[in-house]
Amino acid sequence: MNASPDAQLDRWLRFRKARDRDLAQDHGWLTLTSFDWLETRPAAVGSLPGLWSSDGTTALLAAAAEDGLTFVGTGDPVAGTVAATLENEASLMWVQYRGGDGAQVVVELARRANRYALRTRDSASPVFSGFDGVPTFDYRPDLVIEARYEPFPEPVDVPVSTASALVEGTHRSAGEVVFRLPGVDHEYRLQAEADQRGALTVTFHDATNGNTTADWRRVFLAIPRPDGTVTLDFNRAVNYPSAFTPYGTCPLPVRNNSLDVGIEAGEKQPAGA
Repeated sequence: MNASPDAQLDRWLRFRKARDRDLAQDHGWLTLTSFDWLETRPAAVGSLPGLWSSDGTTALLAAAAEDGLTFVGTGDPVAGTVAATLENEASLMWVQYRGGDGAQVVVELARRANRYALRTRDSASPVFSGFDGVPTFDYRPDLVIEARYEPFPEPVDVPVSTASALVEGTHRSAGEVVFRLPGVDHEYRLQAEADQRGALTVTFHDATNGNTTADWRRVFLAIPRPDGTVTLDFNRAVNYPSAFTPYGTCPLPVRNNSLDVGIEAGEKQPAGA
């Protein structure tokens, strides 16, 4: 039985509160303040303590105890040379140190396009300190769409660009979400990624991009029902981290995931972006 309009709105409002709360976490996406590739020779990186490098497969950090670096999680000091190895596209909240305001700055190790990079996460970021929630369109019950999911025989890896000109990405297309929009006389097919449970993610362009919304957005869908139907709720369209910070490496949509109409639902362009 379908939920009443009031119940649908209440669920969406709870979703919005959880979304804003998640973005406002310490050392979350809003606190990114830098992105730097590691070189092959040990070298300083920006204002970070220690000397950093990569041999192609492993990231290395050489630091003395007086540098003030400690491991995230344990708080143990970094003394000597330490190493970390990541799979491609993986990230690690590796070490931390006290910033100028006395709060911990976390150094994230990331591997992108098979190269190692560092990102700093600092609560002194003005994006974080000035955050007051993501602006959204009003709730649109007509943009809660019943769609069907058509899986591919096997997932297909599609090369895509990312928010960083230095990083290429891959979209693992598991199938297509097929649907119609109110007032439009043709069908849409958007490629979707699937997680290990089978829940879907659709990344898309639409006609509002660059005007009232960021350059692209994504929406998460539940696991399709046994008959292949799935609910596509554009009210839950959200921005990628790259909409808030220039230090994201978020993937763009695959080429055909572009809608020829404006989706005036979900998150708008972040304030100050």
